[in-house]
Amino acid sequence: MTIGEYTRQMSRYLAPAAGASNEDALRDVSVLMRHALDWDMATWLTRQRDDVPESLTAIIERLVYRRAQGEPVAHLIGEREFYGRPFIVNSDVLIPRPATEMLVERALALLQAPAATCDAARVLDIGTGSGCIAVSIACEHVDSVIVATDISSAALTVARANALRHGVASRVMFVHGSLAAETGNIDLIVTNPPYIAETDRPGLMRDVRDFEPATALFGGADGLDVIRALIPETLHVLKAGATILIEVGAGQAGRVADLLRCSGFDGVTTHRDLAGIERIVEARRQEPSV
Repeated sequence: MTIGEYTRQMSRYLAPAAGASNEDALRDVSVLMRHALDWDMATWLTRQRDDVPESLTAIIERLVYRRAQGEPVAHLIGEREFYGRPFIVNSDVLIPRPATEMLVERALALLQAPAATCDAARVLDIGTGSGCIAVSIACEHVDSVIVATDISSAALTVARANALRHGVASRVMFVHGSLAAETGNIDLIVTNPPYIAETDRPGLMRDVRDFEPATALFGGADGLDVIRALIPETLHVLKAGATILIEVGAGQAGRVADLLRCSGFDGVTTHRDLAGIERIVEARRQEPSV
């Protein structure tokens, strides 16, 4: 049997077993096959007619079975691409989502703007998880110094490994602690906090609900508990006139904007993702009145 034939055969098993579409199942099996073969995309596309190595079938069948039980593909292969780079992931961290790349893009735009006067900008990434945001900013903006916090020591182990992997460990300081974790003198805060409402838990996809860390997903009854606690803390660490960027869920931007204004932030604005959802809330700490 050829590689192409075997891939299609396994996807026909996976689709009904996982409750996935034929297209999604074929994509998942292809990713697992490429991982097991250690092939890049070009090799994969040009060697579909090669015979399947006998040593491969048992490995693939185990991986496909685990995927059918809901285990995320990113956990099965141990990584997920984010902002053009592969990041180590496991069950201790949230799997990076494409929507979060928008947070990095906006942070970089602020750091690279002509009005940015600080050559060595201090950026705080609250709830760093895999470190994908902190590491991406450090890679793209070489004059920045990043402080990345998380309440999970296991998550910080993953984040440190990713910083080493991408050569920025000397410019990303990881701090085990809650929210702002006694940092200070910060030019920019970025955060992708837990914002899913507990009431939405039953409706989540199984690979999210059952395999990703609940502490990185759920933000209380309405999803905003962590954000409510976070905003006052940031006032103590942000420089006057500095900016905070918060990723939020669908329908939450207005309430988060109000929380920021009530806490003394100004310049509050939102940024929509490709689906038209207000995904990022941006605000500035007020300058002291004179």
